[in-house]
Amino acid sequence: MIVTRQFVGHRAETDDLVESLPAESRAGLRQFSPERMIGYGLDHADAVEMRARVLDGQDWRSAATSLAHECLRRVEEAPAIAGVLTRVAYLRRASALLRMGQMMMLTDTDERRDIFAEAAALYARAAELRADREPVSIDTDTGRLAGWLIPSGRPAAPAAIVIGGVEGWAMDFDSIGRELAGRGVDALMLDGPGQGETRFRHRHYLSPSWRHAYSRAVDFLDERAPGRPIGVVGNSMGGSFAMAMAVDDPRIRACCDNGGVIAPWMVPPSVGTFYSKMVAFCGTDDAGLAMKAWASVTPAADGPNAGYPLLIVQGGHDPMVSTDLAHMLLDQAPTDDKQMVVFSDGQHCVYNHRHDRDVLIADWLTTRLH
Repeated sequence: MIVTRQFVGHRAETDDLVESLPAESRAGLRQFSPERMIGYGLDHADAVEMRARVLDGQDWRSAATSLAHECLRRVEEAPAIAGVLTRVAYLRRASALLRMGQMMMLTDTDERRDIFAEAAALYARAAELRADREPVSIDTDTGRLAGWLIPSGRPAAPAAIVIGGVEGWAMDFDSIGRELAGRGVDALMLDGPGQGETRFRHRHYLSPSWRHAYSRAVDFLDERAPGRPIGVVGNSMGGSFAMAMAVDDPRIRACCDNGGVIAPWMVPPSVGTFYSKMVAFCGTDDAGLAMKAWASVTPAADGPNAGYPLLIVQGGHDPMVSTDLAHMLLDQAPTDDKQMVVFSDGQHCVYNHRHDRDVLIADWLTTRLH
């Protein structure tokens, strides 16, 4: 018997072909490189196949959704006894595809919330089957926070909060969480205000009082093991939050910024969809009101914890945050205990060296917290 699994397969992304596509498809292919898609949890084969389908004319959302449904068929076909790991793998693949499918949606419609809710539910099914992480819900004065805790399995272990940015959120960065947990650090992958389940499920958006919400996440970890050292890792704009948070809270013993900017409120409207996503991050369509909230994110400010150890990770070919801007952030950070590691050909958040990036961050943070 011969069984053939049929795929569209790799397509050459020529300028003429890409320019013939609808604007959303062009933007998706440009903004989400294959490395970035894989960095957010897509399997390599799924990233290749999704891009090929978009190049063949399928829209961004339906290309991702149809591939997710194919993964779910594999979940149902997996053997009852032998297939637990298979089901976990395909559930996580399907979740990542659905999360990628909503990336080009600029407003918080019911459809977008439903897509993200399904992605979260699939991720939760995989977590339950594997018993390797647990959902987290934290009440704050401004709304509820959602996240996922990957425990290290060690009592009173150090802990770290992992934050995403304007687009990639908690579930998207669990590769960093896995590396931390494997080194004996409990990893809380957090959806802060304006992100992921915190935003779509709990309607909790960025406001000038965002520090209180993040402080409650530190409380959550501290209450589980009082007095343990806590670190924070921020990716993309999350790096700006991480630094602004670290300088204010003496419980934070180390901070890593992977791709943050020194002045988030100075991102110009000319950057197009990213600016629109920053406004939506605040739960409003009023750009002026949104930028007032972003103006409260001050990564280079001084504060009571100004001596915290800082690692900045920078991509040398980052189209969003130049190396000059990264140097400016390094120079103006209030701590003297700081260093920067530059990947010479690195994309934004160094997605094209994901494993090297993750182990660098995890090793550095683990050393600082133990």
